[in-house]
This record gives sequence, structure tokens and C-alpha cells, in this order.
Amino acid sequence: MKGLKQMKTNHTSHPGDYDYYEVSEDSALLEWLLGNLKGESRTKVKATLKGRGIRVNGKQVTRFDYPLKPGDRISVSRSKKNDTFHSRYLRLVYEDRFLVVVEKNVGILSMAAGHSSLNVKAVLDDYFGKTRQKCTAHVVHRLDRETSGLMIYAKDMQTEQLLEHDWHHIVYDRRYVAVVSGEMEDDEGTIANWLQDNKAYVTYSSPVDNGGKYAVTHFHVLDRTVDHSLVEYRLETGRKNQIRVHSADMGHPVCGDTKYGNGDDPLHRLCLHAYVLCFYHPVTHERMEFETPIPPSFRHLFK
Repeated sequence: MKGLKQMKTNHTSHPGDYDYYEVSEDSALLEWLLGNLKGESRTKVKATLKGRGIRVNGKQVTRFDYPLKPGDRISVSRSKKNDTFHSRYLRLVYEDRFLVVVEKNVGILSMAAGHSSLNVKAVLDDYFGKTRQKCTAHVVHRLDRETSGLMIYAKDMQTEQLLEHDWHHIVYDRRYVAVVSGEMEDDEGTIANWLQDNKAYVTYSSPVDNGGKYAVTHFHVLDRTVDHSLVEYRLETGRKNQIRVHSADMGHPVCGDTKYGNGDDPLHRLCLHAYVLCFYHPVTHERMEFETPIPPSFRHLFK
């Protein structure tokens, strides 16, 4: 059959839920699906696509015109919609045998702390159990409870170790978007200093080495009004509270920041979202690139 080769695969994310294919020529996704999924009506194919039942190279895709290249791997859900993962706190963005990428909402911890049971790791472990996967979620990096955005979790200890030991080489692009208080003067720049926690676990900065960790943040203003600025931050180092402290250092704290802010809280949330995450897969070494939209509420302030 032209353009189609069903794959023999050891992919185990959803036992029995998906059919796997490999693309042999350039095509747009919907066109390819209609030409190659025999016995499926156009309506059913479009519903599967809209219902997040199609993955290209492991990544959920809903765009009809998504460009396909020879060698791309397509997985097609056998049910119209993959109903195995439901959570109001996070969205499953990508999954394979070694790791998952999720987008977490505001208000959920990355991992358990004290008596609080609401955390991403627990939600993922529950999902792995329901889908009969013999694995648990391993925390590799963290986002604050009130920060939303993209995160990686490893499914086994080996993958976790690979990610943790070589994090700065594996992750080649991490960007956040924030609404900050006031009108930023510069369009772009870099802030670098030393960050250290005091006894109350508040991170403070120093222009000279204070025994803390050196932290580098690059910023780029995307939009501004007289009251607020929409800023993209690219992390060169990943220190605790780095963006929040560096924003405050510039005199433009992140809005809604109760720890380092100035009381400016237009959206009743910490206005910080991890929206770009690019890394080399620790096992397959493929480039993995993920981007989520800037939260609509952030954009709305700059209408």
C-alpha cells in the first residue's frame, strides 16, 4: 500500500490501544490518514485527530495540515479518544517507554511534600497503574506549585539518572513566559548573580559570590503596557526561584508573586508559565521539542 508500512513495535505505553505506522513520503497529516486508514470514514478520522487520538513520533498532534516526513512514526488510537488519562491538574503531552512530558496547571506540587497528597507524581503513578504499566514517575526537575507549564518525568531509575547527571547538556532550550509588574525599560538583556537561600528558605541574590549558586537568565520583552510587561525568560542555569528573584532584582517582579512580588496581582495567580522545553532524548538521543501556548489570560492583559 502506497505511503504505508505498519510497524512492528515494542512501544508499550497503551497496551493494545494503538496501531502503529511509518510514513514513507512527504504528506499532510489528514491527507495521509485518509489515504492510509482503510475502512475509516472521513468523519471518524477527523474525530480521532480532534480527540487527540493521533500521535506523530510519540507527540499528540491535532493539526490537520501537520507536515509528515519519510520515517515519521504514527500511532492511531483504536478508540475515537484516548480516555485513559484524565486529570484537571495536568495534561499528558508526550509519552514513550522511558519518559512522559506533561503540562501542569497552577496549584499542584511537582512531588509530595509533607501531608499534601496532591502532586503530579501521584497523578502519574495512578495513571501508570490503571494502564497496567510496570513503572512509576521519577522526578527530574521541579516547578513551583503556583507555576504552570511543561515538565519531564522519567519512568525508570536509569532514565532518571541519565537526565539528572547530564541535565545541562540534554536540555538545550527552556523558556518561560511571565507577566511582570510595570513597563520594562529594556527590550532584552541578561541578568546574572549569585543566589542563596536564607534560614527562612527565601532566596536572595548577590552581585558577588556569596557562597550561593551562580544564576544566569536571559530576557526578551514580548509586549508591554504602562502597567505590565509580557516577558520571555530563557534559563541558562536552573536555580530555585531564579526567574522570580531575577524579575524582582530588575524592579519588575512577577505578578501574583506573594514571596518576591509587590502586591500587583491582576490574574489572581503567579503569572509564570514554562512554555518551551527542548531536550535530547536520554535514551534514543532524538531531538524532542515541546511548546505550549502562552496562557490566554496573560495575553488578555495586553489586548
